Amino acid sequence: MSLESTVNQAIKEAMKAKDQGRLRGLRAIKSAILLAKTEKGGQQELDEATESKILQKLMKQRKDSLAIYQEQKRDDLAQQESEEMVVIESFLPDQLSKEEIEQVVDKIITDTGASSARDMGKVMPKVMQELGGKADGKLISEIVRNKLP
Repeated sequence: MSLESTVNQAIKEAMKAKDQGRLRGLRAIKSAILLAKTEKGGQQELDEATESKILQKLMKQRKDSLAIYQEQKRDDLAQQESEEMVVIESFLPDQLSKEEIEQVVDKIITDTGASSARDMGKVMPKVMQELGGKADGKLISEIVRNKLP
């Protein structure tokens, strides 16, 4: 079953349960999927990698907004973002641990022969391609920076 049909089913269940937080998160996912399908050059059926990228983008937006709301002491809005993050996270694939990411980064650094921070441009695209939606881009970037002197 595709992500879209899963989300549609979950929306119906959330409406019946009158769970507003979950409903907001699900509607955000559905909206992002519809936007991806209707944008110029968009596909009618999204593949799993595209769906994962959409979910990651939504998660990043929520994290950024949450940080701003907490900084501004807007607990009501921060609570809404947290609720939506939980819903979006439930549809994301399991995230890799820092140690697992480091292993992949070490392997790719060895394979590419990267030796300094200037080689980050060689390493990052390959790491991102291999780890797809299994790890946060910010964490990957931080690990690569630490590994390349």
